[in-house]
Amino acid sequence: MGAADWTEITQEPHDIKLVVADMDGTLLDGESRIPDGFWSRLERMKQLGIRFVPASGRQYATLIGMFGKEMPKGSYIAENGNLVVADGEIASVSGIDDAYVRRIVDAVGVNGQTATAEHGPAFDIGLVLCAAERAYVSRHDPDFLAECRKYYAQLTVVDDLHSVTDTILKAAVFDFGEAQAMAGALLSGFSEELQVVVSGAHWVDIMNLDTDKRRGVVALQKHFDITPAQTAVFGDYLNDLEMLDAGEWSFAMGNAHPDLKKAAHYIAPANTQYGVLQVLDRLLG
Repeated sequence: MGAADWTEITQEPHDIKLVVADMDGTLLDGESRIPDGFWSRLERMKQLGIRFVPASGRQYATLIGMFGKEMPKGSYIAENGNLVVADGEIASVSGIDDAYVRRIVDAVGVNGQTATAEHGPAFDIGLVLCAAERAYVSRHDPDFLAECRKYYAQLTVVDDLHSVTDTILKAAVFDFGEAQAMAGALLSGFSEELQVVVSGAHWVDIMNLDTDKRRGVVALQKHFDITPAQTAVFGDYLNDLEMLDAGEWSFAMGNAHPDLKKAAHYIAPANTQYGVLQVLDRLLG
């Protein structure tokens, strides 16, 4: 049975206590900005005792920069579930073993121009090592750094990523081309030991097999005593796939990857049509 259209939901207050939304391609508009109309919905959710949680591959510091003024003691799922914050306090942190981090650095390379084989294709890529408080890169050309700073507000450039001693939550690979093709050609060797997730058209995240956004949602549900029936979840890309299972009110955006549309209970309007806001108006009555 396929996903229903969001308009089939009755326009009345529903028993929602937790709203979890991905950022890029979901809540954010076509210019990667929080829609102006979101803040009035956030205030309405606060009045109704509903917790709003951003769930993103973005860094916690970046999410605080986006929402901290209105949610200084809010809850967040950052780094694709590797860092979970409940009411301003860190609830869980997951990391990659140092041995895997070294292998990833070697596989991606220092200068970002990496071939899969002696005569294989080359990829214009760069690696970001994501720790709890900051992210690290060694590639430092302006175009690459500009892409990284969209998602990592605390970014440190080092000469050698092997020198980083922080616990690494996840490794993120940016590809100026098509990330999914690059992941299949270059990173498939990690898939038995680590999770290799295409998190956007140009990004691939490598992290623990046991970590994803769904586990972050479940952790917050347990912390706040909220059921899946009281949870609404919105996503658009493959790193949101597991998360949809955590909420009975699960929405794939109109612009979502086909696999999310198959997994969701409902299809919401596209992010460029402010789909999350439209659905919230329906759910909140």
